[in-house]
Amino acid sequence: MPQALLLIDIQNDYFPGGAMELVGSELAGERAGKLLAAFRKNSRPVIHVQHISTRAGATFFLPNTFGAEIHRSVAPLAHELVVQKNFPNSFRETQLLEHLRTAKISELVIAGMMTHMCIDTTTRAAADLGFQCVLAHDACATKDLSFNGNTISADHVQTAFLAALNGLFAKVQAVAEITTLSPDDDP
Repeated sequence: MPQALLLIDIQNDYFPGGAMELVGSELAGERAGKLLAAFRKNSRPVIHVQHISTRAGATFFLPNTFGAEIHRSVAPLAHELVVQKNFPNSFRETQLLEHLRTAKISELVIAGMMTHMCIDTTTRAAADLGFQCVLAHDACATKDLSFNGNTISADHVQTAFLAALNGLFAKVQAVAEITTLSPDDDP
């Protein structure tokens, strides 16, 4: 089953000092880097997704800023595809689906940021489009959320979204589990 790695929005603004720092971004970026190294070692396709904010009033991922650049932990190589998007869903108004279909990719290993937004949206869309998805839970990061006067910690947000995705939309695994599989194994 042809498989590709999809690294979503691992960009400077999500790291310490960035405009939208996430809880656990450094560790998630490091683990995403290990996943990336494993895919490169096995000559498997890698696709980087970069969010560029075009929404009025946006405060992060602004065009032509350091914050919008892909983080050094997963810096793309010249031959690796970088898909730019303007919405949480990586498929919306991008060439991602066309590229995957042309390359006959049927399985995606997904990692990135923010779990509760772009990871959730893209994983659900990928499953709806017929892709088998493996989500690297420890190579994702999110933030605290608030609703109805309550603050939900990033740990609880992360756990709730991963639990909701696991099963129907993706097989949720740790990077160590994903990288120990041989290229012919089905994660």
